[in-house]
Amino acid sequence: MSSHSKVARRSFLKMTAFSLGCGSLANAFQHLSAQTKSDSSALSYGPLSAVEDQTTGLPLLELPEGFRYSTFCWTGDEMSDGTITPGAHDGMGVIQQDCGVLTLCRNHELSGSTAAFGPEVSQYDKKAGGGCSLLQFDAGQGQWLNARPALSGTIRNCAGGPTPWSSWLSCEETVDGPIEESDSDELTHGWIFEVPAEGVASATPLKEMGRFVHEAIAVDPDTGIVYETEDRGKAGLYRFLPKTPGKLAEGGQLQMLQVKGQPDLRKSNEVGVKHDCQWVTIDDPHRAHFDPKKEDQLGCYTQGKEKGATTFARLEGCWYGNGLIYFDSTSGGPSSAGQIWQYDPKEEQLMLLFASPSNKVLDQPDNLAVSPRGGIVLCEDGRETPQRLHGLTPDGKLFTFARNNVQLQGERNGFKGDFRNSEWAGSTFSPDGKWLFVNLQTPGITFAITGPWGHGLL
Repeated sequence: MSSHSKVARRSFLKMTAFSLGCGSLANAFQHLSAQTKSDSSALSYGPLSAVEDQTTGLPLLELPEGFRYSTFCWTGDEMSDGTITPGAHDGMGVIQQDCGVLTLCRNHELSGSTAAFGPEVSQYDKKAGGGCSLLQFDAGQGQWLNARPALSGTIRNCAGGPTPWSSWLSCEETVDGPIEESDSDELTHGWIFEVPAEGVASATPLKEMGRFVHEAIAVDPDTGIVYETEDRGKAGLYRFLPKTPGKLAEGGQLQMLQVKGQPDLRKSNEVGVKHDCQWVTIDDPHRAHFDPKKEDQLGCYTQGKEKGATTFARLEGCWYGNGLIYFDSTSGGPSSAGQIWQYDPKEEQLMLLFASPSNKVLDQPDNLAVSPRGGIVLCEDGRETPQRLHGLTPDGKLFTFARNNVQLQGERNGFKGDFRNSEWAGSTFSPDGKWLFVNLQTPGITFAITGPWGHGLL
């Protein structure tokens, strides 16, 4: 372990040893360290069938026997402050627990020149329509409580991730705006923003974390290091070494992963093989394009490649759990249907956990999350109908947990028709593992799912 990691670990553990109301989110992260031993004869929760939503009465999901759910904050619904809920529900995480009331932060992956939807203090760019909303859920009663805007004026807030200090890091999946910040009055995009569990975000980008086509992040609670994914055909895995763990606005250093002897892992099918890793420093993390004349969106990536970093295909979901950093390559693998990777930060080793043999098996995984019991939830964003929510065991066994069954016969907030091919997004568990929260991006629905989790491997 480097001297930086040792110092960061001591500082971070002191910082995170506080209680969040009646529960500790830090404890929830510690619970993820327990590996689940899978039984290959009883992977799934059983056959799936249509289950009615307890909010609307509509059969929106297919789930195993014994599971139930409720929906909240559809696109077009009114939030607690009167704001109309934006669409394109995407990445999401539970970021605070207080006496059984959970606070979730949810991204809205919106782009284009539309007015910012949140209060002025939360707006980064008044002409941008993306951002985040905060939702509250009473886990004891199983009831949704309220929703409100938290960050606005951003673009394509695709994913991000929770931190152990009660905030959400929201990532822009774009580098829109002028090539250089001094070119015009137009604001640059391609940044990470921090959203607190209470109040609204300051709308100040964390620029030293890099300007590129971001997707998701995961925080190692032992060190405070933030891992970042990049959603491009040629992509890198990055990490941000903060000067002060938990205080990202104070700056730090951006690096890109180099897998020794493996310059390109986009087509890898070597499941179970461990590779030694090291990291190379990105000298100019603000550089959006390596060649400004072409606007190639590869400014950070190409800097890393020049130093020997490794290429992946479309890195999307990223999550800390079981003492590991899990991330997926949406279009990686032999059939371009997806890879699931795990990185061990202590051993500095990378291993391919699963490679999809076809879209029929696993259809381009996007967001992912780790259960407090150790299993991994994979959100599909591919071509198959219906799109599915899968479970993956820590030793790489895949099973289907849910299917999208949204077929609206009547109109709901302007939406009507068959949405079964809409992508899943934003999977995240309550700290006690009793509730799984997840989104369908279109028509834009947030679900809270509960049931006999102990009967399977999530």
